[in-house]
Amino acid sequence: MNPPTPPPTNPPPANLPPPGTRPSNPAPSSVREFEAVARERLDPVHYDYFAGGAGDEVTLRANESAFGRLALLPRVLRGAEKPELGVTLLGDAPGGSASMPVLVAPTAFHRLADPEGERATARAAAATETIMMVSMASTVAVEDVAAAAPGARLWFQLYVQPDMAFTETLVRRAEAAGCAALVVTVDSPVFGTRGRDERNGFHDLPDGLCCENMRDGDRIRPIVLSPAISWDHIARLTELTSLPIVLKGVLHPADARTALDHGVSALIVSNHGGRQLDTVPATVDVLPEIVTAVGGAAPVLLDGGVRRGTDVLKALALGAAAVAVGRPVVWGLGADGERGAVRVLELLRAEVEEALALCGLASVHDLEPGMVRRLRRSW
Repeated sequence: MNPPTPPPTNPPPANLPPPGTRPSNPAPSSVREFEAVARERLDPVHYDYFAGGAGDEVTLRANESAFGRLALLPRVLRGAEKPELGVTLLGDAPGGSASMPVLVAPTAFHRLADPEGERATARAAAATETIMMVSMASTVAVEDVAAAAPGARLWFQLYVQPDMAFTETLVRRAEAAGCAALVVTVDSPVFGTRGRDERNGFHDLPDGLCCENMRDGDRIRPIVLSPAISWDHIARLTELTSLPIVLKGVLHPADARTALDHGVSALIVSNHGGRQLDTVPATVDVLPEIVTAVGGAAPVLLDGGVRRGTDVLKALALGAAAVAVGRPVVWGLGADGERGAVRVLELLRAEVEEALALCGLASVHDLEPGMVRRLRRSW
C-alpha cells in the first residue's frame, strides 16, 4: 500500500477563487476601469455631462491621443530605492506643495457623481496629500469643502464676474476658507456648446442642487461669462488679494508672456478638457512652447487627457511642474464615492512611482525633454 500523500506545506487560502477563474467583481485597477464602473452607476445624462466635450469633440479626443504619440526613453542606473515625487509649486506659500505631481483639477457639480460631492473630493485630496482646486461651480460651498477636510490643501477656481464687487466677495470667501491660491479660468468668454448636453436637454442642476458659491443672500446668482473680461481684470485681482494668481486656460506663448507681465504666479496649460473651443491643440502638444515662453519665471502646469502615470512623466519631461486631473477623480467618485476618489489618486501615484523607477530616475525633477520621443502615430 502506498503511503498517504502528505498535505501541502502551503495550502492555498480558502477564500481564493478556484484556479483559472476570476473574481466576479474585480476592483478597478486603472482610470479607464473606474470610468466604466462610473458610467454604469451614473445617470446617463450626468455621465454625458462629465464625459462630453464641445463641438465634434475633436479636442476632447486629441487630449488623450496626443499622449499616445509620445514615447518615453528611459535612462538606467540612476534611480533610487524610493523615488522622490513631491513638488513645490508656489514657493513657500502655505498650501503650495503636494506629495506628488498630480493635483485635482477644478470640475463642477460633484454631487451629481456622489451625494457627498466636493466634501468627498476634498477628503480624498487630503488623504493623498495633494492639492484640490475647488470649482466656483461646486455643489458644496467652499467654506463647507474646507470644513469637511481640515488641513486640506485647497485652491479656489474663479471666473472673474463683470460685477467686480461680487467677484471680490468670492475672493474674500476663498481667503477666509483657507484657500492658498486663486485659479483664474480665462478660456471661457462664453460657454462652449456641448452636443451631448444639448441632445440630453441638460441645462441646469436637478432640484436640491445648485452652485453654492454663487449663493447671494436669498438667491443663487448665475455664473456670468463675458468676452469683456480682460488683462485689466487680472491686474485688479492682483491688487485685490495677496493670494497667488494661477492663470488657467493658456495655449498661446504670447499670452504666457503677457501673464508674467501681470504678476501671475503660475500658469495652467489647458483647453478646458475639450469643453470650450473645439479643434484647439491638445495641451501636451503646446506645452513645450509655453514652457519656452515662460523661461522658468513661473511654474507651468498642465491638464487635459492625463489617464496614466506615464502621461504624467511625459508632461513633466516636457517642462510641466505638475499635472491636474478632473474626469479621473469624478470617475472615482461615481464608482465608489470618497474611497473611489482616493483609489484613483493612489493608482496614479503608484503608476508615477513605478514609471519613474523604470525610467531609471530618482526624482520627478530629473525628467528632461530628451527622455520623450514623438511618434508618427499613436500606439
